[in-house]
Amino acid sequence: MTIRTLWMVLAAAGTLGLGACVTTENGVPTSVSEAAPVLQTDFGPVAGSREGATGSVNVFRGVRYAASTEGMRFQRAVDPQPWVQPAAATAFGSECPQRPMGEVPVFQSWENSVGTSEDCLFLNVWTRGLGDGMKRPIMVWLHGGGYVTGSGSSNGYDGSRLAERGDVVVVTLNHRLNSLGYSYLGDLTDDPRYADSGNVGSLDIVKALEWVRDHADEIGGDADNVTIFGESGGAAKVSTLMGMEDARGLFHRAIAQSGSMSLAGFTPRVATPLAKDLMNTAGVSSVDELAAMPIDELVDAMMESRTKGAFYRPVVDGRSLKRQPYTPDATPLSADIPLLVGTNNNEMRLQGGLGSPENFTLTWEELPAKLEAFTGDADVEEIITGMRAAHPDYDASDVFFQVATFRNYRGTALLQAERKSEQSAPVYMYRLDWKTPVESGRLETPHALDIAFVFDNVARSTSFTGPETAETRRMADLMADAWISFARTGNPNTAALPQWPAYDTQGRATMIFDLDPQVVNDPDGEERVLLQRLLPEGRGL
Repeated sequence: MTIRTLWMVLAAAGTLGLGACVTTENGVPTSVSEAAPVLQTDFGPVAGSREGATGSVNVFRGVRYAASTEGMRFQRAVDPQPWVQPAAATAFGSECPQRPMGEVPVFQSWENSVGTSEDCLFLNVWTRGLGDGMKRPIMVWLHGGGYVTGSGSSNGYDGSRLAERGDVVVVTLNHRLNSLGYSYLGDLTDDPRYADSGNVGSLDIVKALEWVRDHADEIGGDADNVTIFGESGGAAKVSTLMGMEDARGLFHRAIAQSGSMSLAGFTPRVATPLAKDLMNTAGVSSVDELAAMPIDELVDAMMESRTKGAFYRPVVDGRSLKRQPYTPDATPLSADIPLLVGTNNNEMRLQGGLGSPENFTLTWEELPAKLEAFTGDADVEEIITGMRAAHPDYDASDVFFQVATFRNYRGTALLQAERKSEQSAPVYMYRLDWKTPVESGRLETPHALDIAFVFDNVARSTSFTGPETAETRRMADLMADAWISFARTGNPNTAALPQWPAYDTQGRATMIFDLDPQVVNDPDGEERVLLQRLLPEGRGL
């Protein structure tokens, strides 16, 4: 008898009910409201809450999709031990241990830290139906923060409004990050337990997607219509999953928002020395010692190592990731997966501006030295001259931010779209141009601004988008509905948008999201031709 069957038998007999005791995260029994929704999982029942503007959204936070990785560091995740009593699912689960994040004022509305632990493999579900056979599209969000920080519990990722407006199922999740998820140890030990250590963070996501597939009926969704979407590092994870055989069949559409900067992972040639350096910094001589050391000491060693806790990527190990996902071309594994990809117009005004405020007031004399970090072997003066010709109204700071944005975001999004357009499934390109009024308007359309609109969470994003207004509501309506349409059909067109063709290298059709959205063929084409020389082939190492 499975744990699900046992729970159903007990429930039918009246032994368990919505008013039964539940087990909280610290093991203390508490009571559950009679109105609390209960989700039956393969491992045991969980009791959530009802939220949304009309109370129509069933919400389950901190649902365990795998066992704790404590004692199994650097190894593939396994199923959790089953339970019988309904477990409380009203609070987010722990985040993966990670380097501290500095304060970013515009993210203040989204802050929702819940603490870290190696027991971090939890997911969160928002759905209007439970076991009702409605076959809703399922949208699985992969959080940003590169492969090193973040979690699925940010207030910006709350799925209530998206689930309510589109009648979709929204799932967010935590997975292992940094050294815990992406330390390639395969060349440092013969122990098969660590054979996949370079990609266990991505394999955690695969395991979460398997949970989604196995519980699609229970959460009111369609196992044959799953969209993975993410921003920044989350978009890079989307691209990586498109090249993983283990993920094949677990999703059917993909959305990459401002995260095509990593079209390729590390090779063992790069990853092995980083793992060796981590061991040396930690003062251990074996992988087993590294796996057994206290987590706080490991995080300290990671921060002091060459990676500084921030230089991690999936590894093309010949096992879980057998080739680069988008280098030298788009992986054939996902040739039939439609892709929606794009960026914000001024991505680097966030990192390159708030992090270095002097960049907002650059002079033409200061600009060449500032650009050298982004131009590589290209002639800096030629780049500046070309940008001034393409954008006569730009000042020196404008040129700096746009070159940096193209180098780190826009250029690789275009490259990804070009390579995907050679396959059977369509690719759609967008650019967000709406400018936020915060920081006196100097951020314009920075990195991560799209999240508020895609999740229809402008009321939760006032530190980033400003007060909720008719303008922010319109941007949320436009983008959230396009994302929902893409999740439902593989096509982002809606009645509120002009006709949005698929992207190809002949027309380069791009949806410009602003108060008056429009499709533009090859927007800023002169800039694209000038700056495409700045892109290393696929960004592989």
